[in-house]
Amino acid sequence: MSEIEAKVEVPVETAEAAVEQVAEAAVEQVAEAAVETQNQPETKKEGPEKWGIAHIYSSYNNTIIHMTDLTGGETVSISSGGIHVNADRYESSPFAAMKAANAVVEATRTKGFTGFHIKVRAVGGVGSRVPGPGAQAAIRALARGGFKIGRIDDVTPIPHDTTRKKGGKRGRRV
Repeated sequence: MSEIEAKVEVPVETAEAAVEQVAEAAVEQVAEAAVETQNQPETKKEGPEKWGIAHIYSSYNNTIIHMTDLTGGETVSISSGGIHVNADRYESSPFAAMKAANAVVEATRTKGFTGFHIKVRAVGGVGSRVPGPGAQAAIRALARGGFKIGRIDDVTPIPHDTTRKKGGKRGRRV
């Protein structure tokens, strides 16, 4: 073996040894990082929870979403389906209710709310006791907003001894 070949071989061997050392060090760092993550689970640091009430009034003519604090005394945000569509016939549609719910979600998020209870109301009384078509779409849009949802109640007023329905003795004549 000549001197040139010997000089070339020595650096190659030291380079291989250096690469092996770097690889071993990288494996140890990854193992240490894995052990650290197993010991310390991720926890989200959040402030105190702030709850509110989402009042959804849904008739066959409109859908109104009114967000209040837990007492119901202070309005946080309010929106209706008629604000978000142009034609009167679309005010009660699921699309308009979804847009109204998204507007309420954005407004309540900026005020620091983390969860809410939902109260759904139909016309009630002598009117329809079934919520309109926008109620379910509004609930779904609120649920997708990233808030915690407590309970969902139906608060439609149902009379125990009702008043007389409009239309007179012979009913509505068409």
